[in-house]
Amino acid sequence: MRSMLVVLASLVTPAASLAQESGAPKGGLLSPDAGLMFWTLIIFLTLFAVLAKFAYPAILGAVEAREKALNDALAFAKKDREDAAALLAEQQRQLAATRDEAQKIIAEGRAAGEQVRTSVIEQASAEQRQMLERAKTEIGAERDRAIAELRREAVELAIKGASKVIGKNLDDATNRKIVDDFLGSIATPAKKS
Repeated sequence: MRSMLVVLASLVTPAASLAQESGAPKGGLLSPDAGLMFWTLIIFLTLFAVLAKFAYPAILGAVEAREKALNDALAFAKKDREDAAALLAEQQRQLAATRDEAQKIIAEGRAAGEQVRTSVIEQASAEQRQMLERAKTEIGAERDRAIAELRREAVELAIKGASKVIGKNLDDATNRKIVDDFLGSIATPAKKS
């Protein structure tokens, strides 16, 4: 290709110099010179034919390849944009589903926490009632023990006092039974009222 252009340039240069050397009158720019026009036209047509045969197909092929590459790139970009939009929609759908699931889990957690709280409160109340009942039972048992201890001491004191008054020591078991019966008869009416 370059060699063709070099040959063409070497042909044009002598033709231009021949046109100047011929003794043509120098008339200026506006005066037509047939020889110069002829050689200019020949050079133009020769250059056009060479370019049309060798350069233009390569240039047109490169332009068409570039146009095809650009169209392919645009189609690929459009497809990528559509794919990205579809992925974005899918991501947003999954995000919404995840939010819904999280809200559901939070609600279930709150409900479970409320159930645990209610259960703990009920259990604490039941334990409190049991403790109160145990305390009442223990207090009642302790009171009964204290009363029994007091009776025993009262019986002991009464027996000792009666022994001294009577002057003779009675049988311990018999004396206790008599005093217990007496105290029992006194305690029974007091409990009934």
